[in-house]
Amino acid sequence: MVVIRWIRRNLVVIAGLLTLAYMILPNIVVMVFSFNNPKGRFNYAWQEFSLDAWKDPCGVADLCGSLSLSLQIAAWATVGATALGTMIAFALVRYRFRARGAINSLIFLPMAMPEVVMAASLLTLFLNMGAELGFWTVLIAHIMFCLSFVVTAVKARVMSMDPRLEEAARDLYAGPVQTFLRVTLPIAAPGIAAGALLAFALSFDDFIITNFNAGSTVTFPMFVWGSAQRGTPVQINVIGTAMFVIAVLVVLGGQLIASRRKNNAQPQ
Repeated sequence: MVVIRWIRRNLVVIAGLLTLAYMILPNIVVMVFSFNNPKGRFNYAWQEFSLDAWKDPCGVADLCGSLSLSLQIAAWATVGATALGTMIAFALVRYRFRARGAINSLIFLPMAMPEVVMAASLLTLFLNMGAELGFWTVLIAHIMFCLSFVVTAVKARVMSMDPRLEEAARDLYAGPVQTFLRVTLPIAAPGIAAGALLAFALSFDDFIITNFNAGSTVTFPMFVWGSAQRGTPVQINVIGTAMFVIAVLVVLGGQLIASRRKNNAQPQ
């Protein structure tokens, strides 16, 4: 009975931990197999421990080239989507204009529709324009795809902002630029950062939209897909593990900074 009562009291925590373990398990498998030394082409069965792949992560032809290309596209797509998405979010929250409701609805369409529909639509647009498929078409497609997610993240933050803070800054003779840089932007920064991180992750990870609009350009997800047809090299697991560790460190760093700011803000 004691055990049953304990389980009932901690049922939500137990369910959360089990869900977290289920989500992290594939990453743990990737991490473990990054130290494998497979005997054949496929890295699906454990053979023996080896650090060879970690010593030479670029040992597979075009792997690091495709990774560098994905990072470049993700970085530029993040910059473009964050800049446009932030302006759109402020416009939708702060201003009243015609078709505002329709634009609000259209913003959510890329998130609601299947990726293959948007990918085919963008491909049709590029072909009708006579554009050559490659780096720039992928970049434009990624910005279009990530834009909705950035707008949603920033819009939620802007809607929660207290306009009286900006009014107080103007009452204290702050100009429009000073008010925006010293009051509005710092308050909106968490939403903008969240949208930027989401855009980077979505762009770096995307395969469907990229596959439609890449032409002969090969990004890292496309390289992984192509390698899986012939045999997955261990170096892919190495890159995946490194990206997972970096993401975890970024999240932990953000939580640590937020915790320190909260503690510093509390009265002594």
